[in-house]
Amino acid sequence: MYGLSNRQRGLSFQGFIMGAFAVIFIALAGLKLIPAYLHSAQISQIFREIVADPAMRTASLPEVEMAYRKRANINDISDLKAEDITIVRDEGGALSLSAEYELRIKLVGNITLLLEFKPSSS
Repeated sequence: MYGLSNRQRGLSFQGFIMGAFAVIFIALAGLKLIPAYLHSAQISQIFREIVADPAMRTASLPEVEMAYRKRANINDISDLKAEDITIVRDEGGALSLSAEYELRIKLVGNITLLLEFKPSSS
């Protein structure tokens, strides 16, 4: 009988609560992070679409910004404003778009995640 208790294995109630807390925290963080990463990928895709658009090759900077605004509005993206985009046109007339922005996501209480994104057309 005494040797049997030494071989018992299992999960204590405290261990179960801590494990459940960890799983819930990770799931909550994942559910809050996924939309931010999807928006960043959509912004990069919008940049690539604008650069590939033949009409944008001769467009002015305000026209390029307006093209971004329209596409961002369709995709419901408000993380990055058109004024924050860096638009560069090289000697050959090729267009390049890039940006750097931060996004703060409130998790619970005073816990906030800070995400930094650098989408570009290349």
